[in-house]
Amino acid sequence: MRQTFAISAGLILIATLGLVCGAQSPEPAALEHVLKLMDSASANFQTAQADFVWDQYQKVVDETDTQKGTVYYRRSGKEIEMLADIKQPDRKIVLYKDGKLQVYQPKIDQVLVYQAGANRGELESYLVLGFGGSGEDLKKSFEVSYEGEETVDGVATARLQLIPKSEKIRNNFSKVFLWIDLARGISVQQKFMQSQGDYRLAKYSAVRLNGKIGNDVFQLKTTGKTKFVTPRG
Repeated sequence: MRQTFAISAGLILIATLGLVCGAQSPEPAALEHVLKLMDSASANFQTAQADFVWDQYQKVVDETDTQKGTVYYRRSGKEIEMLADIKQPDRKIVLYKDGKLQVYQPKIDQVLVYQAGANRGELESYLVLGFGGSGEDLKKSFEVSYEGEETVDGVATARLQLIPKSEKIRNNFSKVFLWIDLARGISVQQKFMQSQGDYRLAKYSAVRLNGKIGNDVFQLKTTGKTKFVTPRG
């Protein structure tokens, strides 16, 4: 369960932009417009910071687990680094850096370490899905369709549906929905659909783009007694 959560958290962090522009009929034109916005945002992207609420819904028990915190992204050369500081209900820090996903649980002073390995490209495609990824990159990993405009918490957005091209990814998420802020070209909401009606809903607010974020943010503040564990399988 911990490994599933860590991978899901990493995939979901996730991170969360999306954009588009167009051609001959309204839907393709609207989609192309959003993707072009994404290209523009990606070209200018350096850092991002946002508050988040993540809801994990399990249909079989009809229960929702909610996590709240702050997420940070930074472009470092050609790489994207991400840290999610989960503050509620229990403190947990999720860091993706140098092809490695780490989940630190201060309460038990333990870090779970996952090497992305052969899955690095797939994992990073989800990380940059919201922050730093281009429209062209989006189309490489997903079948993208435009589902119209929708207001989310007072923000005018375009809703996109993404179908993963990778069968391995589809085993985790059958489809993903992005709600893209039409004024800024960033994602303010995401929904990751899982099997049998389960889903992860991520909402982002107070988004700050290209502000200064110190190097220390992308470091785990462990102790001399912290235990590092690499789960098998």
